Amino acid sequence: MFRDFQTMEVDTGEAGIFVRRAGSGPPLLLLHGFPQTHLMWRDVAPELAKRFTVICADLRGYGASSCPPSDSAHAPYAKRAMAADMAALMAKLGFGSFMVAGHDRGGRVAYRMALDHPGRIEKLAVLDIVATADAWDRADARLAQGYWPWSLLAQPEPLPELMLRGSAGAVVDNALGGWGSLPSTFPPEMRQAYVDALRDPAHIHAICEEYRAAATLDREHDHADKAAGRRIRCPVLALWSGQGALADWYAGEGGPLALWRGWADDVRGRAMPGGHFFPEEAPVQTARELADFFGQPDRA
Repeated sequence: MFRDFQTMEVDTGEAGIFVRRAGSGPPLLLLHGFPQTHLMWRDVAPELAKRFTVICADLRGYGASSCPPSDSAHAPYAKRAMAADMAALMAKLGFGSFMVAGHDRGGRVAYRMALDHPGRIEKLAVLDIVATADAWDRADARLAQGYWPWSLLAQPEPLPELMLRGSAGAVVDNALGGWGSLPSTFPPEMRQAYVDALRDPAHIHAICEEYRAAATLDREHDHADKAAGRRIRCPVLALWSGQGALADWYAGEGGPLALWRGWADDVRGRAMPGGHFFPEEAPVQTARELADFFGQPDRA
């Protein structure tokens, strides 16, 4: 796993970000979601490293990255702050501009980077998400029950922290087995790695703060961008689970592609085999889609 990848920790000024790096060619940053770490890219990243300089990072508050102190507004865990981490990380590694793919929470950091640092992001791939404001504005019982972290982990401290601290294994098992992907997708050692990453009190609090920020500041930042007419300038690839929620929930509005075209002019994409965790469930297909998108010239 991650053979020939170099490991390092990079100080971005506000956080210490754990990174694995391999390959040569155009720089490509890969960002994970909940309840994962950069390990979710274990079968995708080596394939991409044949064509790109691949950077797999743990988001602040997740995995082996640090947990900066939060505040009453949850600003240190808004996607704006987390995107600034990644922009600083790539600058420290010598990349003025780069491409980025993010799954789940990492996708939210990725598209925020494209909005806040438009000159830095050459291409963007968002995996199994719609924009945070779009999701909240259309939220109903399906979101509350199907993707319970959105509402549960956003509750005031300390209830979510106490629940996670006492049941990390149950949380991971519910997510990995309940969001459309086959439980067999995750070998025992990978499940255990995700459980272990959820057992540290500092990381538990940071993750809850990130969900609180998503329910408040992230929504506000998205709405402010919409009101100001700010759009994602770079080409966008949207991939989503063919067996998951996005295709069904937003079918009446044209599906995920239609929603992302509300944010960017150059949007393409398709449904993928598997459930929410399709990068782990279908790594060959995921690597192929990403390599084709990031490796092709921009469309005029």
